[in-house]
Amino acid sequence: MDWSTVSAEDLIEALREVEWSSPPRPLSEFFSRFTFPRSYSKWSSRLKCNLYYYRTNYFIMIVFILGLGFLRRPLAVLAAAFTALSIAFLNDSFAGTFSEKVTRTVRQMSPHLAAKMRPPLTPVIRGRPSAKRTIYICGRPRWVFVFIFSSVSFILWFVSCGLLSVLWALAIGLLATVLHASFRTPNLKARLNTFREEFRAVWRNYSEL
Repeated sequence: MDWSTVSAEDLIEALREVEWSSPPRPLSEFFSRFTFPRSYSKWSSRLKCNLYYYRTNYFIMIVFILGLGFLRRPLAVLAAAFTALSIAFLNDSFAGTFSEKVTRTVRQMSPHLAAKMRPPLTPVIRGRPSAKRTIYICGRPRWVFVFIFSSVSFILWFVSCGLLSVLWALAIGLLATVLHASFRTPNLKARLNTFREEFRAVWRNYSEL
């Protein structure tokens, strides 16, 4: 795949729709080989490739750095958890998995309540959905959960007075991510994995027709 032709919008869209339940890459591979990019186009292509391939590692690294910044502010840890969930809900795979597990747990205690948590049926015209698929969480549109968790996290940040700490920790985490993605040399395994996930995405779209 030629990552130089992939725009930032395409990368964000891919990260939103990709499966995030995959385990992180081994540390021996994550810190394997680093080289300086020879040109701007090489750097841009390498950055996008590594951000996509090591997405789970970067997410864990940022969460770990944020955790170090919250050692003296227990309430800020809860605020960070709500913030992380509100961001994670923007990913289609995570939102669907979260809704399914919550509904399954509620079904064991109250089948009647679980039935109300089912997403509404999308009308289909000539074998295709009539509109763009809307993501539901526990029977409610995704934006409802994003708004609630974001509001709660904002209140907790304000009460804990840890907003400055999280901004510093987040800046350090993002800087570490960009530096690693810029100098980590993409290996053959990363490229093969990208082709495999592209094939799965194409096959998934074909099966939905």
